[in-house]
Amino acid sequence: MNQYDLKGQVAVITGGAQGIGRAVAERMIASGAQVALWDMDLELAQKTAAELGDSAHAYGVDVRDLDAVAAQAACVAKDLGQIDVLVASAGIAGPNATVVDYDPKAWAEVMDINLTGIFNCCKSVLPYMVERGYGRVVNIASIAGKEGNPNAGPYAASKAGVIGLTKTLGKEHANQDIAINCVTPATANTRILDQLTPEFIDYMLSKIPRGRFLEVEEAASMITWLCTKDNSFTTASVFDLSGGRATY
Repeated sequence: MNQYDLKGQVAVITGGAQGIGRAVAERMIASGAQVALWDMDLELAQKTAAELGDSAHAYGVDVRDLDAVAAQAACVAKDLGQIDVLVASAGIAGPNATVVDYDPKAWAEVMDINLTGIFNCCKSVLPYMVERGYGRVVNIASIAGKEGNPNAGPYAASKAGVIGLTKTLGKEHANQDIAINCVTPATANTRILDQLTPEFIDYMLSKIPRGRFLEVEEAASMITWLCTKDNSFTTASVFDLSGGRATY
């Protein structure tokens, strides 16, 4: 395993109690960082933090609530002294249905968590990075945001929005030593699969040339590197984690 240097840094990781978020937290702690696990499920976040050790700290956060996100960002800055890194990993798949049959309430929930949630987190955390003149942000998009998936229109639309938002933010903060990038994973081997029908899971697997789903440790490796000082030039960019599926 490659060694990264995050000594003395503080990372906020949304959706940090499980899945890709937890894997990133483990990798960042191994790299010397303190991590703030933000999750809607505070009890699970506390359980994860206890398992990860003294460098992990649990916070209950609903990323849909801008005021709550801003308040917790202030708490992290006070509790841990600073915020150097944001990994915006919280997200949901939503139900599988065609766009014409999609429940508008389900559409709104997917957009609120996957896209507005990342807007809220970036809006709340970036001022602390601007003040210090340094920061690293990685937003978790999806290959669906590039290529679309049938029967998952809101998910694809929300992740396409994450890509556009990331490119905008990266350009807005490019002269401040704040790198803002996103990754586009194919389907990962996480509990998000529980939200999908077996038919849709089979469809997603059939689209990946490597013939398997992404492992969270593979995602954590790329994401953690993007959050290091070594990533000193690249910003407003999209990094492929699709197992060969991406066509652009």
